[in-house]
Parts: sequence; structure tokens; C-alpha cells
Amino acid sequence: MKKNLWKILLPLLLIALIAVFLSTCDAQTEPVDDTIKLGVLVYSGDDTFISNMMTSLKAIAAQYEQDTGVRINVSILDSKESQATQNDLVTRCLSLDYDVLCVNLVDRTDAARVIDQARDADVPVVFFNREPVQSDLKKWDKLYYVGADARESALLEASIIINAYRKDPGSIDMNDDGVVQYVILEGESRHQDTVIRTEVSVQTLRDSGMKLEKLDGGIANWSRNQAAALAEKYFTQYGEQIELMLCNNDDMALGVADTVERLGLDFHNIAGIDATPAGMAAVDAGKMLGTVSIGYEGQAQAIFDLAYALATNGDPAEKHTIREDRSVRVTQYVYTAETQK
Repeated sequence: MKKNLWKILLPLLLIALIAVFLSTCDAQTEPVDDTIKLGVLVYSGDDTFISNMMTSLKAIAAQYEQDTGVRINVSILDSKESQATQNDLVTRCLSLDYDVLCVNLVDRTDAARVIDQARDADVPVVFFNREPVQSDLKKWDKLYYVGADARESALLEASIIINAYRKDPGSIDMNDDGVVQYVILEGESRHQDTVIRTEVSVQTLRDSGMKLEKLDGGIANWSRNQAAALAEKYFTQYGEQIELMLCNNDDMALGVADTVERLGLDFHNIAGIDATPAGMAAVDAGKMLGTVSIGYEGQAQAIFDLAYALATNGDPAEKHTIREDRSVRVTQYVYTAETQK
């Protein structure tokens, strides 16, 4: 009886052992991909400030990977200034199972499709540099924004002019008529920072007691080349009447400096915002009066910290203060020849 029982049980036991062995082999041969995948969508790969930020972001991720052994894949995708293209890139990233999307919107007023796609896929989004409108940002609790306070940027840019004027009024009011004649170059009309940087910087100068006269101004779309072309037009038209060139960012300020150099002018009252390496070098060389650091490295760190926390079910507020408007704002400071002494 026992012999017959073993004849029955032995094949069954062998089958069970083989099944366990095969399942173990399958588990060992199927690689477990624990890489954290961050899809980073920029509005334009040609923007100097954004390019510097992306270089910092990749360096931060690489250093974290080296320090911790956690594999992190940062894919930077160029939307080429098209919201439709960016929407398609979002679809692509979601289909490839990215853990978090980091989005530099092309059109800040058209974030709905990005948000809806991400929410449907349960993939968090960290917006940066171009702030969605509040009604969009509050649609879901896995949406955040990283950027600089545009009002603070404008106040600091104005302080560069005010401090120079108070130290030596003739260095700004060069014709000594009691009025500073200025030209202003603005960024994209659809960017929230353009209006704020323009209006607040000028109003702050007026509030300081400085008398101003606007000679002209135009939109140069953050572009060095466009700013250079406009500056040539203004210097040709107004010549030495221009005493101050206010620019919404460093690339446009550098465009003005390029024109000044090309025309052989002795003019350095040019102020910018961003404190890009090229902008700071121009300040150091005396080609610009000053710039404002809006912390592209700090923004890159905040983007990474929030994205990593969201990808690993951590607390986004562990390393940064999250404001009620679901934003993280970086520290800003003035960069002039005086501050570097």
C-alpha cells in the first residue's frame, strides 16, 4: 500500500518542485527596474536661463545617484515654443511610465490639458519658471510650482539703479537735467513675469523720488538677438538721450551691450535679471550696471527635491517651504560690482 502511495505522490512532488524552480528562475531573470524617471519639458531649448537650469538639474540628479546609488533618469524634452507640441510630449511621457513630470509651460494660461492628462494617469507635476494660473494649480493636490517671485525680482532690479543714483546722481542722470530718460526691453507678452518686472521696476524707481521719462520700449521676447536689433534702432534714433536701459532679463541686457560695443558707444547703464554666467561676466567687465540672481541653481534643486519626494511617496515639504498657493519661491539677490567687493 505504501509502495503504491509513493508511486502516486512522487510524480506530483516532482511536478511541484519543477514548478517552484521555474517560477524562481522567472523571478530572477525578469529585471526589476527601480529607476526613477523624471520627464522634464521645457518651453524652448534655446532659452539661456532655462538651459542653465537644466544643466544644474542634471548635475544634481547625477550627484544624488552617485551618493545614494538610486538610479535617476532625467529626460529633457524641448517643446519648441509650441503648446501643442508640449501636450504631445506629455502624452508620450505618460505612455512611457514616467514617475513625475516637470513642466516649463509654453503658455501658462493653457495648462488644463497637461494637468488633465497627468491626473488621469496619477502622475504628479512640478511646474517651473512659468506659473500656471491659480485656478489650474489648485485642481489637484499633486501639482506644484517652483519659481522666483517676479515682484521681488523687479524691486531688486530697481534697487540697482536707485543705489547707483544715490551714490552718484550724474552716473545715471548723465545730462544732469533732473530727469532720467530710459528705454525698456520686455520679455514675452504671455509670460507672467514680463508685466510684473516691467511695471514694478519702473514704479519703484518713481517711488524712490527719481524722475523718469520713457523714451521708448519694445518686446524682445527674452532674446539677445532681438534685443540687439531693437537697441540699435533706439540708439540710432535717440543717441545720447538714452541714460538707462532696463531689461526684463540678462539675455536682452547682453543684446544691448552687444550693440553698444558694435556701435562703439560709451554706455553701461544696463540692468538685467537672471544672473546668468554671461550676465555676471558682463557686470564684472563693466558692460552692465548689474543683474538680479533669481537662483537657477536653487530652482533646479527645488525641482529635483519635489520631484524625488513625489516619485517616492515622500513629503514635498520636507526640504522646502510650500506656500498656500502650492509654490516654492527661491532666494534672490543683487549682483553688481559693489556687491562683489
